[in-house]
Amino acid sequence: MKKTQQHFLITCLPAQGHLNPTLQLAKCLSETGALVTFATTTYGLGQIKSLPAINGLSFASFSDGYDDSESRKNIKLDSFFAELTHVGSQNLANLIRTLSNEGRRVSFLIYGIMMPWAADVAREIDIPSAFLAFQCATAFAIYHKYFNRLDGFYDGFKEIDEPSISIKLPDLPLFQCRDVPSILIPSDPFFASAAPIFHEHIRTLEKDSKPCVLVNTFKELEESSIKVVDDIMKVIPIGPLISSAFSDGNYQTDKFVGCDLFESPKDNYFQWLDSKEECSVVYVSFGSLVMLKKDEKIEILRGLEETERAYLMVMRNSENEDEEVKEMMENGLSGEGMIVSWCSQMEVLCHKSIGCFITHCGWNSTLESLVAGVPIVGCPHFSDQITNAKMVEEVWGTGVRARANEDRVVGREEIKRCVDILMAGGEKGDEIRRNARKWRGSSLEAMKENGSSNDNLKFFLGSLQ
Repeated sequence: MKKTQQHFLITCLPAQGHLNPTLQLAKCLSETGALVTFATTTYGLGQIKSLPAINGLSFASFSDGYDDSESRKNIKLDSFFAELTHVGSQNLANLIRTLSNEGRRVSFLIYGIMMPWAADVAREIDIPSAFLAFQCATAFAIYHKYFNRLDGFYDGFKEIDEPSISIKLPDLPLFQCRDVPSILIPSDPFFASAAPIFHEHIRTLEKDSKPCVLVNTFKELEESSIKVVDDIMKVIPIGPLISSAFSDGNYQTDKFVGCDLFESPKDNYFQWLDSKEECSVVYVSFGSLVMLKKDEKIEILRGLEETERAYLMVMRNSENEDEEVKEMMENGLSGEGMIVSWCSQMEVLCHKSIGCFITHCGWNSTLESLVAGVPIVGCPHFSDQITNAKMVEEVWGTGVRARANEDRVVGREEIKRCVDILMAGGEKGDEIRRNARKWRGSSLEAMKENGSSNDNLKFFLGSLQ
């Protein structure tokens, strides 16, 4: 009997950290011979600078109720997510019906984070679905521990003593209040809008007769966290979903699959990197969502100056940039630094000149550092970044976590201290570099033919036949 060709509809919200792993998964699925339609919001699709051309992959969009810049002004998170659930679910269902009417019936839906309602859409149309987790398996295990129906302890966290919040997962250190994703803490500014959505993610999966979670990680990295949930719902590590553009461990820039929501700088930062010695440059980036305060920018820049090392820093342009910060950016500090508004991060991390990475510890950045074998100085701000920083320092041993002061600012002395640990030699720095090399090797093996993640993707596809 001839196998029916699968048609995956894979959808996510248009955040930079969501788009690239989703597109990488879309590429992997299309390479198996499946049809794949990638869909995001109407506004989001229009913001993508360029879409990759891949055989078998097409693009679509659905309205979330905010389709232009004017309608998106002064959006409040609560009203946005309520509108997204109501309008987005209707229009995603319409998109699935439209594809069917065009002779491209969707056979499987894969949906991203902050979109638990997409599983309900799939259920109503009678197609199976899977949740694509962009965060680490450990973060997902913590969410499951909080929110599951059997023994979860989420009750709105009303009148709870926050320091008492803690999670113990088998074979991992205790996750105290300061270690769990911040959206689970009632005092966090995103708690009221984000915690209910993650609560709904877990409850939605529990309603599924065959719940499936595809996680952007690899078995060797988070085996303990995967086992915690895998007995209850199928958790399949298929990452790192970064790029399959590796040949003998070398990054091939012409094969990169992804997209940018930000304009690439005209400065030739690669030529600048080429002029630097091996492992001599500090790379600094806080991703697409973290908005650094004036004090944070000044302390980071002064700290970099005090290291007396070359640095490449990504700092997005702001129309209302403080004059002191603007002067520092325009005139430089010690002459050793280069500041750009955006860059191709994976290519930068794989450059021979990069010695360490000062990062917010977003999961994509954390995974990219592991694949590149670059040690981390973790400066987490919110959400799962905090959990990732703990894992980097205490479990994987690939970096150090910078300690913020009482104003939640990492001072210049702390920046220098952490960079010196990783780049000035010494027993601790050497151990961290060995760990970084070890996990680099493991991550590359997982993505290869017969690697754990490659096999897991084949298992997932085989289960659909």
